[in-house]
Amino acid sequence: MDLELAGNSALVTASSSGLGFASALALAEEGANVAICGRDATRLADARDALEATAGGDVLAVQTDLTDPNDVSHLVSETVGAFGGLDHLVTSSGGPPSTTFLETDERDWYRAYDLLVMSVVWTLEETYEHLLDSEDGTITCITSRTVREVADGLLLSNAVRRSVIGLVKTVSREFAPEIRANAVLPGTIETPRIEELIDAGVERGTYDDYEEGLTAMADDIPMDRIGEPRELGDVVAFLSSPHASFVTGAEIPIDGGQLRS
Repeated sequence: MDLELAGNSALVTASSSGLGFASALALAEEGANVAICGRDATRLADARDALEATAGGDVLAVQTDLTDPNDVSHLVSETVGAFGGLDHLVTSSGGPPSTTFLETDERDWYRAYDLLVMSVVWTLEETYEHLLDSEDGTITCITSRTVREVADGLLLSNAVRRSVIGLVKTVSREFAPEIRANAVLPGTIETPRIEELIDAGVERGTYDDYEEGLTAMADDIPMDRIGEPRELGDVVAFLSSPHASFVTGAEIPIDGGQLRS
């Protein structure tokens, strides 16, 4: 299917690896101009090179700390300057540390809120007028299935990410009909974060090897496997396209049927 994104311009945050990169790749291969960002300059450069190898449009990489509103403003300015406008915004971020309530101090809460919520708020503030000028402005926020069902040991993600869902649902009404806003809820997908968790389990002796860890993580998934990043990226590209023109305010799980809610 041609998603009719060729010549459009997209900004994908936290996109030097993982789900952000997969989303940027899906958009780039559809011919969109894509801006990516990340904190690590080397990883960001590698991601840019990988995108340019298959992209149908232009690729821009801007080193950015999403918890710094000045950096976010610079990112959007560079994107609009390079592409002449903006049609699609995809927000992503790294996850906060795994922790329990009694292990978490006040600063941890503020850091998680800046990372998961304020980064989205600042990006929306900076991109709104540009998306409004687009013929089909879209916002897609990558969150987590934990906004529906909590996961043990992920207190900050469980509690804080739900704010993004409230934000998306609200702006989907406030910004309509000019801008559509949706959220995707990834489940267990083989990203660097999941790889780190499995490797840590191998070191602790929970799993004999990486493959056993993958199998264990898929135990409660009806599709009998964990997901691949591109399976989320393709949904993000579809939601950004005119083929999803009547989809807004939606929260779409991409989890192989793991959610029971």
